Amino acid sequence: MKKHNFSAGPCILPEEVLIKASEAVINFNNDNLSLLEISHRSKPFVAVMEKARSLALELLGLENKGYRALFLQGGASLEFLMVAYNLLHKKAAYLNTGTWSDKAIKEASSFGEVVEVASSKDKGFSYIPKNYQIPEDADYFHCTSNNTVAGTQIKTFPDTKVPLVCDMSSDIFSRQLDFEKFDLIYAGAQKNMGPAGTTLIIIKESILGKVERHIPSMLNYKTHIEKDSMFNTPAVFPVYVSMLTMQWLKDLGGISFIEKVNDKKATLLYSEIDRNSLFNGIVAKEDRSTMNATFNLVDESYKDKFDSMCVAAGISGINGHRSVGGYRASMYNALPLYSVQALVDVMQELERSV
Repeated sequence: MKKHNFSAGPCILPEEVLIKASEAVINFNNDNLSLLEISHRSKPFVAVMEKARSLALELLGLENKGYRALFLQGGASLEFLMVAYNLLHKKAAYLNTGTWSDKAIKEASSFGEVVEVASSKDKGFSYIPKNYQIPEDADYFHCTSNNTVAGTQIKTFPDTKVPLVCDMSSDIFSRQLDFEKFDLIYAGAQKNMGPAGTTLIIIKESILGKVERHIPSMLNYKTHIEKDSMFNTPAVFPVYVSMLTMQWLKDLGGISFIEKVNDKKATLLYSEIDRNSLFNGIVAKEDRSTMNATFNLVDESYKDKFDSMCVAAGISGINGHRSVGGYRASMYNALPLYSVQALVDVMQELERSV
């Protein structure tokens, strides 16, 4: 029986997606060739890329609204650089809510003035700052929607007069938002969409072309838009699996459907964390992530016992990030409700045994 996979990333994937992907590795499209062997310029793979880009816009409700979908490489880490390279002319505003925001700010500071409008670093990124002001003369405002390390999530996004850029790597496609508020969204596939190796970028074309600097071809969004994500050899397998995962989500009922499932999973686990005398949550309740629940044991002397019980129950990947410690249960789209129930059962069993 497959383990209950709470890994923060690479993420759990739907079983049917894994089956189809494994079949394609042997024989793709009934052509008696592996997906890993065919040309990325061949009609079968071009069709995969086109479908993947189309599904991304469809799921987000951004078809025919001036947006383009790209599948590039380098993860969110490269996007920290590319966003600033393409958009930062003089000044950019950043909200600092965790490790990944910190890294994005560092990259952007090489291209112009960076205004940190607010930060939750003072309390270990355990909350989301509120009531901050975004400079109206900023070239853009950047935020990170979900923070895998600390376990916080932005629930309400600001109305801005400047382009809104968001790193949605760890909660893309997990909840319904007004995606038209965003001018650029990027997300590494390995958190909630597919295997590591590709990055989804959703960009409104009208925000490009405002900087005067020369942008190297590989780092220029316009290059990749003009070449339909085929300027260089794409990450064929990760794009294909991401396409399968998006099709799986569409067939289920889309984001509105999976949001209800994700809310059930989060409610189940957080209710137990709050009820159980042996555990406590790490972050502010109003800012808790539905994707990454972080919690601690009240008494660390129970750690070995709890860890052993989790292993026996087939629970995998709940250790907290090395910089935070404790536990982190990542509940991405493909994680079934019964896996969360299995974790809750172990937490309750531990409480009864002491």
